[in-house]
Amino acid sequence: MRDTSLITAGPESQRSKNILRWMLYIMLGVFALFYLMPLFVMITTSLKSLDEIRTGDLISLPRAVTFDAWTKAWSGACTGIQCEGVRPYFWNSVLIAIPAVLISTLIGAVNGYVVAQWRFRGANLFFSLMLFGCFIPFQVVLLPMARVLGMMGVAGTIPGLIFVHVIYGLGFTTLFFRNYYVSIPSELTSAAKVDGAGFFRIFWSIFLPLSLPIIVVTVIWQFTQIWNDFLFGVSFSQAGTQPVTVALNNIVNSTTGVKEYNVDMAAAIIAALPTLFVYVVAGKYFVRGLTAGSVKG
Repeated sequence: MRDTSLITAGPESQRSKNILRWMLYIMLGVFALFYLMPLFVMITTSLKSLDEIRTGDLISLPRAVTFDAWTKAWSGACTGIQCEGVRPYFWNSVLIAIPAVLISTLIGAVNGYVVAQWRFRGANLFFSLMLFGCFIPFQVVLLPMARVLGMMGVAGTIPGLIFVHVIYGLGFTTLFFRNYYVSIPSELTSAAKVDGAGFFRIFWSIFLPLSLPIIVVTVIWQFTQIWNDFLFGVSFSQAGTQPVTVALNNIVNSTTGVKEYNVDMAAAIIAALPTLFVYVVAGKYFVRGLTAGSVKG
């Protein structure tokens, strides 16, 4: 006699899987709404007038969309006694972030290449010390770094801030590239040496062309850390060289008269746009690059 239990188990099992799948989708949707709600409030508040903010609801859509708050946040909001908006500080952050990202990425690539492929005496100790640097809190290096910047004559300058971010980021960039390069067969290096290629020839011709995934990871990581940094920016800068995060803090805490929440929200969004743009454009490559060197090392 034919067993019908297997026939009925199939549709019921599929129905249970569909229910669980939809429950998962609903749960993920709730979490997404929860995390996106602050961004929604920031955007809608920045598009409202002050009268509408005072009389309206926090999560309501603007009755009349206005970009006056964005204009003032960019070029007219006061950061203390100066009312220049975030524009000059935004470009300061650009001048700091781009060179610091490029330099720290290049040096980290060379360090990772050396530690992973050339295996000199003390390579493991060198890498351990670099790795240890990743876990040193920002506050610990403030005083020594200030002394070094003073001795170099770059205290309170944009080159000084670039130097700070390059030094502090080398531990992370070396870690990323080392873990990626150990997954590349050492036979490539040996074959190149037999053909007469030197240190930099092997690096530029073999390893660097293979490094696009981890370069994307490092650039995203470094750019996010440098752009969002506040402690180094407020500690090692002065008037005229402060990054956008310091200006944003000054705008929020330097209000006279009526508190302009729409301007504060617009300034916060402007300050966050570059990192948001980087993640939207290259976010998928970030995960790919992180997992590319996770098999070995």
